[in-house]
Amino acid sequence: MGKFKFVSTGIEGLTIIEPPVFSDSRGYFMETFQREEFANAGLPTDFAQDNQSMSRKGVLRGLHFQKNNPQGKVVRVIAGAVYDVGVDLRAGSQTYGKYYGVVLSAENKLQFYVPEGFAHGFLVLSDTAEFTYKCTRLYDPADEGGVLWNDPDIAVAWQTGDLKILLSDKDANLPRLRDIAHE
Repeated sequence: MGKFKFVSTGIEGLTIIEPPVFSDSRGYFMETFQREEFANAGLPTDFAQDNQSMSRKGVLRGLHFQKNNPQGKVVRVIAGAVYDVGVDLRAGSQTYGKYYGVVLSAENKLQFYVPEGFAHGFLVLSDTAEFTYKCTRLYDPADEGGVLWNDPDIAVAWQTGDLKILLSDKDANLPRLRDIAHE
């Protein structure tokens, strides 16, 4: 079947993935991963872990990363909608500290590849959202790091509208980008 579309975001490696979707009056079928097509697009094909989460409207998770064993992630929403963000934290990158955001939803079926060396986060726009992650490395809680979601040096234009932002205590107390650069 195949025929994924891989769309550049202007930040090297950070890629929107438009999967092939086949719909008719009965519903739809879609491929979410195809090794050869991902490899041809320069994306990873060896994944170590799949995760799924559910969050309520206004929940903001992030901006998270793994310090020494970074994870690349293919993320997508299977119910609801989120505003998803990747922030380039690769030392020496021309786009260091820059972000790209995209709405991922069950309706649009888009996927987002967030490479190793990026911070990642999302804001739930719908009443609830179910979110899946396909990760290139295992998660290690002792290796986690993060950047404050509203760091003015990154200036993510979160699509908050009139949403009340709900953060974990951990996420509310993450450092700014300028403070992690020296860790």
